Amino acid sequence: MKIIDGSYGEGGGQILRTSLALSVITGEPVKIINIRAKRPKPGLRPQHLYGVLALKELSNAEVKGAREGSTELEFYPKGIQAKHIKVPIKTAGSITLVLQALLPAMVFEDKEITFEITGGTDVSWSPPVDYFKYVTLYALEKMGIKAEIEIRRRGHYPRGGGLVVGKAYPWEEKKPLIATEFEKIYSFEGISHAVRLPPHVSIRQTKAAKEILERAYPSVPVKIEDEYYERGKDPHLGPGSGIVVWANTDVLRLGGDALGERGKPAEVVGKEAAEELLNQLKPKYAVDMFLGDQLIPFLAFTGGEIWVSKITKHLVTNVWVVEQFFGKVFEVEGEIGKPGKVRVVRRVNL
Repeated sequence: MKIIDGSYGEGGGQILRTSLALSVITGEPVKIINIRAKRPKPGLRPQHLYGVLALKELSNAEVKGAREGSTELEFYPKGIQAKHIKVPIKTAGSITLVLQALLPAMVFEDKEITFEITGGTDVSWSPPVDYFKYVTLYALEKMGIKAEIEIRRRGHYPRGGGLVVGKAYPWEEKKPLIATEFEKIYSFEGISHAVRLPPHVSIRQTKAAKEILERAYPSVPVKIEDEYYERGKDPHLGPGSGIVVWANTDVLRLGGDALGERGKPAEVVGKEAAEELLNQLKPKYAVDMFLGDQLIPFLAFTGGEIWVSKITKHLVTNVWVVEQFFGKVFEVEGEIGKPGKVRVVRRVNL
């Protein structure tokens, strides 16, 4: 049994997600101690617990310690089975963080797996669902992974209620990813949304983001979609708003995002997302700081090299977790908080 110290590095939920996914993939039991030890509220939170229970269902696992607040968990997987996975997060817990745990394991099944997850689609401290759909899945497709999601309803803090459905297909061909520097930006795209709010909120977010991107790259086209609902026809629990923008380069996509909140002008929301994206583009590295750590578990199986606009604690932590299972896999060049490079020095074959 692998013993994983959940207090390592940034000491967050990512250690749990990656450890359990790799446990399911390898079939090796895992015990995680000091879960989220460095967070203000240590232990399993609702979105982590539901991620554990979803992986339990996927792999017919036996689990000890799967309860809210638990700081220790034992997980004994018995083998992945194709089925329909339902994850009913009853708070605004992040849907994309649950997907970060589920997706690596799901693609190792030899049949397609369908899923539906309720919870938060656009919440703090996690990738917005539009980023996951248009940036993360785009990169994973280059690695041979085929998965799709549909956003049926958005969920914001504190009420949640978002609904995402999708499919994950067997990972038939593991393609090495070489994503170093980009040379050309073809276009900017994005989605600005507002639910249970006046339509002008989404429009103002779009206008502010578009102005900043066009000022920085006057020759690059910008297309940002507005998503809003007429009064009486809005199915969301809401209220909430947000925007995700991304750059289509000759290698991958790089993104930026921002969330609305009470008292925060829509123009500020749009400006934050656009400026965040421009910061990711400055080093001209092909992978943004948010995507880097998400690629690590997959990169171990494909091989390759990625250059990241900023090395984050999340990335370094994910490298550490992968290497607890497989030994030396990666070489990381660069300091936390600065642009850096990640190379696979020994690809994992399963």
